[in-house]
Amino acid sequence: MAGREDGDRQTGERSADGSAWAQELLEHLRPNGRDVRRVVAWFADAVQGSASLQDDTGRLFAGPRLALDHDLVAAVAAGRIASAAWEGQGRHLRLVRVTYPNPSRAGVLAVSRETPFDRRASDIVTHTVQVIELLLKADETITAGLRLERATSDLRLAILQLLMVEDTVSARRVAAGLWPGLLDTDTACVHVVEGTVEERDRVAEECIDATGERALVVLCPAVDEHVIVVTPGESEARELRSLIGRRPRTFIGGSARQSLARTATAYGQAVSALAVAHFRPDKAAVYAERTHPERLIDPAALREWTDRLLAPLDTLPHHTRAELLATTRLGLEFTAVNAAKVLGVSRNTVRARMERVEALLCTDFADLTARAVVHLALNIQVSRPDSPADTGSAERAVSLYDLLSGPAMGTWAQDLLARLDQDTRDLRRTLRTWIAEGGNAERTSQTLGVHAQTVREHVRSAEPVLERQLLAGGSGLYEVVLAHLALGDLDQPVLQAAKTGLPDSPVHE
Repeated sequence: MAGREDGDRQTGERSADGSAWAQELLEHLRPNGRDVRRVVAWFADAVQGSASLQDDTGRLFAGPRLALDHDLVAAVAAGRIASAAWEGQGRHLRLVRVTYPNPSRAGVLAVSRETPFDRRASDIVTHTVQVIELLLKADETITAGLRLERATSDLRLAILQLLMVEDTVSARRVAAGLWPGLLDTDTACVHVVEGTVEERDRVAEECIDATGERALVVLCPAVDEHVIVVTPGESEARELRSLIGRRPRTFIGGSARQSLARTATAYGQAVSALAVAHFRPDKAAVYAERTHPERLIDPAALREWTDRLLAPLDTLPHHTRAELLATTRLGLEFTAVNAAKVLGVSRNTVRARMERVEALLCTDFADLTARAVVHLALNIQVSRPDSPADTGSAERAVSLYDLLSGPAMGTWAQDLLARLDQDTRDLRRTLRTWIAEGGNAERTSQTLGVHAQTVREHVRSAEPVLERQLLAGGSGLYEVVLAHLALGDLDQPVLQAAKTGLPDSPVHE
């Protein structure tokens, strides 16, 4: 930090008119030059000496540590004296108090040089202290702004997590403090915007600006490329879609309109639609509810079957039951790690809750068919939580076979899977085997006698054909599994219903 001989000479020449140094000092206030350490280094050169800045605790902030009297430094830092100067051992030293933005803190600017302080050097000291104080105040403001942004981002995430577990009352209460009226709605859509990791913060800011803070914009805690947006109104959704056209490598998927209590379901739909958006020229897609399998099944029968399947959970306290259902819905859509990040709990907690549901339903979530069927039941359960089915008037309990063997389901399933028949690689056979093997490429390769990478390539090739995400799991994969079950291409899973004395009929009969 000490000034070099050449630098000293050049500084002296530039400062001959007594004002050039002031212009140089002002340059450090420009946005691209604001650095206290650089100012201290410049100051040392300008006064042809050595300089350092330390805080009132003695921590060195800039420059080399100088030999100083600790008691005198403490007196200046405490404000008992504003400045101090003395001469000794061939050196001239000066200490000046630097005021920090936080009144409880202070610093000391120390400068040492071989020649006495003349008028010019004294002026440089005075004005340098002023510039350092301005820069410290600017840094504090920026830091406070960043802390506020992080706190606001954390608050948005907390609201989303409350919605994910159906605690809409608490979500509204938290949101009301900063965004009055944000959740004054019974229904909303969820959109997931995907860009690059580097641009995600900018995308989130644009989403906030586009929606005028009338939507809940959250940085996805599970996927670094995703921004989650809960949009109460249609106008906000349109504004979001308008952002995608002018941004390369950016996609958006939207859910169907759902009640706030079904935010987790809407989120899964948005992720499913996002997978489709990757295959669309406009890079946008909305979840197509009309082609969803549950819409092709008799509602009363579906509800009766759902209530019977999930009946073991009815014995649990309401809060515990809601917690298990919400966690399982997300755990079936995503990995345990990602579900944990979205919910704000540990992955072990997610796994423990899902294992409890497995035990209650007497099934195994390692089986993709079991996951698909339970996922279907959970979606039906959350869509009409307050309208239990009238099972007393039914002649017999509805089985899974009854639900999936209807003509509408059969036509839908055949139309969906027939798309794969155009490929000469027999993608349909690979996909069917891969599902039967629990989505495990290694076991599938052994069964088919091909390389595991070939299996992955076949499954990946089926995704754009079916317009559904398969390798990543989730609702798109489960629809494909249900299509296989409806056509009898896969065995039905073992479920709790099979242990009630009213067994499901096998699809292959």
